[in-house]
Amino acid sequence: MPGDAGEWRRLDRRTSLVTAAVLCGVTAGAGVPVTAGLTGSRPLWQALAWVLAGAVLLIGGGTVAEQVRLRHTRYRIGTDQVELHSGLLLLKRRSLARERIRSVDLTANPLQRILGLVKVRIGTGESTGGGESTLELEFVTRTEGERLRRELLARPAAPETAPDHDGTLAVLDPRWIRYAPVSFVTGLLGGAAAGAVMQVSEWFGVQSEVIGWIGDRFRDVSLTWVVIDLVLLATLAGAVGSLGLWAEMWWNHRLEREPGGTLRVRRGLLSTRSVTLEEERLRGVELVEPLGVRLAGAARVDAVAGGLAEDDEKHADLKTLLPAAPREVAARIAAEVLREPGAPLSGPLTPHPRAARARRLRRALSAVLGPAAVLALLGALLTPVLFSVAAGWTLALSPLAVALALDAYRSLGHALGGAYLVTRSGTVRRATVALQRSGIIGWTVKQSYFQRRAGILTLTATTAAGERAYDVLDTDASEGLLFAAEAVPGLLAPFLEPVETPEARSTEG
Repeated sequence: MPGDAGEWRRLDRRTSLVTAAVLCGVTAGAGVPVTAGLTGSRPLWQALAWVLAGAVLLIGGGTVAEQVRLRHTRYRIGTDQVELHSGLLLLKRRSLARERIRSVDLTANPLQRILGLVKVRIGTGESTGGGESTLELEFVTRTEGERLRRELLARPAAPETAPDHDGTLAVLDPRWIRYAPVSFVTGLLGGAAAGAVMQVSEWFGVQSEVIGWIGDRFRDVSLTWVVIDLVLLATLAGAVGSLGLWAEMWWNHRLEREPGGTLRVRRGLLSTRSVTLEEERLRGVELVEPLGVRLAGAARVDAVAGGLAEDDEKHADLKTLLPAAPREVAARIAAEVLREPGAPLSGPLTPHPRAARARRLRRALSAVLGPAAVLALLGALLTPVLFSVAAGWTLALSPLAVALALDAYRSLGHALGGAYLVTRSGTVRRATVALQRSGIIGWTVKQSYFQRRAGILTLTATTAAGERAYDVLDTDASEGLLFAAEAVPGLLAPFLEPVETPEARSTEG
């Protein structure tokens, strides 16, 4: 191909060792229960012989297949394109234009780190639905991965970029680990731990014994305290798991600004990851405060940018620039990322009208009273016991629903902070977004029948980055339209009608 005279290169030969090690782990994990199952119908030595023969066949065949793949996989970095050729029977020819490349991410698990290998993921940041916007090289040496990252992301330095802005922006403070147990992950891991105990006990046919053992421990305890104790144990297990997960994900975290206008995030304890983001793709930042983390006075910083595979759940964590840290620290780092002298995410916000509060209270109480009404109706038709359930449901959840609704109202706000539009909303997950005003490509104005009666509306700023749309919820109708018109002058003006005032009429007269 003209202009693509780069040298063809192959993946590292030690990739086959990674495959062999993985297959050894798979066969060891599957071999134990299979051997246990076979010993019930034949002698132990025969069961071991069958399992070992299958293991040798699987490991040997998989390693040979990997060697064949390596021999028929090659890549090259040309002047205009990056090419990847692979396949023996089914040939695949992939290429990406270098001018479209927006990210080069390096990852390595513990085994790959021991062998000095990394996986290189080259992406354009576009969502094509079939993975055609990325190329993955499994695996190359760490030196080669760093070379590819520098070469593919090399851009001429912008003349307005000040050298003193380059360097380390944030380094992990180990004390931030205290925010891990207050995240939603703790509950999920606790439930997963309880489910894993029951599932494993079922595999080995001892589930009834496990349930009986738990029953013996709580024989003289009331049912209420049994539930409370089990929830506390699951929460403790979840907290321990969240601490381990946090250490694995965020240990050695470092946020750096590199020459040429790129942000680089490096992190990981056992499995390491390096994520690079071009600043020209950055359209803002998001300060995310899940409820537990917010009560602890912390927040994390996410990037609002193109090129981060936002629609790919497997790589959803690529946008996080800073893990949960004290809110003041998070706001300061966000300002440094945006190159703003002030902190747009810490400034005062315009509150929303009381109609927005009433709307949240109605929704919250409807979510509680609706199921209560259904239970009461079933109680009238079936059994009076459901009346007690409905009353307990209402008394227990109504105060919580009202508290969350009021908190959601207090969280509402918007403002213009220099070159950025700032909007905040949410209660269980409160998010404050600073969106580059020049990156807003459209406005959507939504107003339901009930919003029209209350004199409020919802504005949605459309951009080609992040979640693609960011809402200013339930703001005053007149004030909201003026806010949108001021945020991006000229964009909404053709759709606005000037309000005729008495002063204007007297002037015309």
